[in-house]
Amino acid sequence: MQVDFKTIHLKKRFPLAISRGVHSGSDNLFVSVTMQDITGLGEMSPGKTEGADTPEAAQTSLQTFLENDLDDLSVEAIYNLAREQDVPACASAALDIALWDWLGKKTGQPLYRLLGAGKPTVPTSVTIGINPPEVVKERVPLLLGGTGVKSLKIKLGSPEGIDADMAMYNQVIESTRPYDVQLRVDANGGWDVKEALHMMKWIAERGADYIEQPLKQGAEDGLAELFKNRPLPIYIDESCRYSEDVGKWAHCIDGVNMKLMKCGGITEALRIVAAAKEHNLQTMIGCMGESSMSIAAGAAITGFIDHIDLDSHLNLDPDPCTGAEMIDGIIMPNDLPGHGAAFKPGFA
Repeated sequence: MQVDFKTIHLKKRFPLAISRGVHSGSDNLFVSVTMQDITGLGEMSPGKTEGADTPEAAQTSLQTFLENDLDDLSVEAIYNLAREQDVPACASAALDIALWDWLGKKTGQPLYRLLGAGKPTVPTSVTIGINPPEVVKERVPLLLGGTGVKSLKIKLGSPEGIDADMAMYNQVIESTRPYDVQLRVDANGGWDVKEALHMMKWIAERGADYIEQPLKQGAEDGLAELFKNRPLPIYIDESCRYSEDVGKWAHCIDGVNMKLMKCGGITEALRIVAAAKEHNLQTMIGCMGESSMSIAAGAAITGFIDHIDLDSHLNLDPDPCTGAEMIDGIIMPNDLPGHGAAFKPGFA
């Protein structure tokens, strides 16, 4: 197994503000795995809570891990060993994605077909970060006008408090009137229980489909109070990193959001889907600051998923890769072998 690394800076078209800060871009690590003259490609978007906040840290961890004899191991066995040896989740994701891409290319099958997922029918959400109303007024037409987008995810949990959240949400309602879009909210843990109780009722009355991560990671004991008589479904994101987390909160949530960078790749994402189904929960897939490469990998499993939030590549200037395209609002995997993503000329 030959493994090579490449770091590419991804610049966002619009900086993304969430409850924990503002992100204008990232240095992502791309991994290529070559065996039998076939090369699989993967990508890591760095994250402090995902174990590696720089590409250098991720590459060092992977290089150490690759000192193991992996040649006769399955993709699942390699993922399991990476978990055992504390490889950062986002670094593990890059390797896992590359191995699944390699396997799809080896068998000559699109990854979605190899996994038995089928093609998705659910539109992706496109995200608007925390912004004052005057920015929302300018930004919404750029996100929605002529793009085919059918769902808008609104980041709330402003550091300035729920009054700022309400002002932003009201402007979103006004600015989206010309468009036929669904609205959903992600607070990124920016509320306490009292604020969440108030805001959930308030946004439900104003057309929100669901609330994602109303309370911060570590404050999950408050979910039971929110779940009781909830006015709209509750999904958790940061509170669910691996499949074993699903059962911890299944009694007080409606669904879970997985991210490949957060759980370590496709292998664990499939386990999260299975665990959610076991507990009769809905599923969602999201993303971090990823190019079309990781988005294509995520798109390969969206046939299993109830809600989709794969949009980070749409906010890049430029996107260094090609992959799953948005067709009628849906991020659609292509029919090339593997996940179907590749570098654009000049980035390979």
